[in-house]
Amino acid sequence: MSNFWARTITGLSMVFMLLFSLWYNTWLFAGIFLVVAILGMWEFFTLYSSDEIQPQKIYGTISGSIIYLLLFLVNTSGGSDVDSVVRLLPVYAAMALFFLCFIIEIYRKKPKPLENIAITTTGVLYIALPLALLNLMVSASSTRMFGFPAFLAGYFTLTWFYDTAAYLFGKQFGKHKLFERISPKKTWEGTIAGALVTTLTSLLLSYMVPGISLTDWLVLALLVVIFGSFGDLAESLLKRSLNIKDSGTILPGHGGILDRFDTFFISAPFVFLYFVLRNIL
Repeated sequence: MSNFWARTITGLSMVFMLLFSLWYNTWLFAGIFLVVAILGMWEFFTLYSSDEIQPQKIYGTISGSIIYLLLFLVNTSGGSDVDSVVRLLPVYAAMALFFLCFIIEIYRKKPKPLENIAITTTGVLYIALPLALLNLMVSASSTRMFGFPAFLAGYFTLTWFYDTAAYLFGKQFGKHKLFERISPKKTWEGTIAGALVTTLTSLLLSYMVPGISLTDWLVLALLVVIFGSFGDLAESLLKRSLNIKDSGTILPGHGGILDRFDTFFISAPFVFLYFVLRNIL
């Protein structure tokens, strides 16, 4: 099977699985992304493990998973007072849990403690936290689109359309490198095509979902294009520093978990920030 068809089949399967979980049940959606977070963190820690540098793979993966679940509890705890101290207890617990890696490193007697702590904390912040924020946008969105939470489903849709258009158009017509030092295959032609397709998709979504304004859809499209691109480049930078092509082999045609979800790792925090601000202002 060619790489194109392997990539297509894997991509479509994941789209179907994520959309089904988003439509069917909040817990199923959270569970799928918990698996993604666990595999992604383990993949990240493995990539940066060496004879000298040894991140806390087990603790990092467990603590990142617990932080993910604690933030999920904030989403499911209910209550009308969002600022309630009781409801935010999982957040405080997550903050405390995050710093235990410093204490653990004291007893490990490894040659590179600072690097070990840095990679462990980076893996949690870079992977688990952004994916956890997706759960906070599920039930907080009252507007629906074909049974899905409209804002989050729109975010996924715009991201997938952007990635697909940028990949296909760049592969076929790309000549001018976007950031050759980091990612030789990414081109301005692909990026511009992806941006245009994403903008047109946001216009279509504004007609399909009148409960969300055109301005919101255009801002969401802009966030996807800008920070999704930086997410892709950031993961390419990490791979470049390790002199590897793919972060893993678990996903046929895509590589590893980091290769497939890199767009979300950087864009999700900014999309979540806008999601919160639009509900406040």
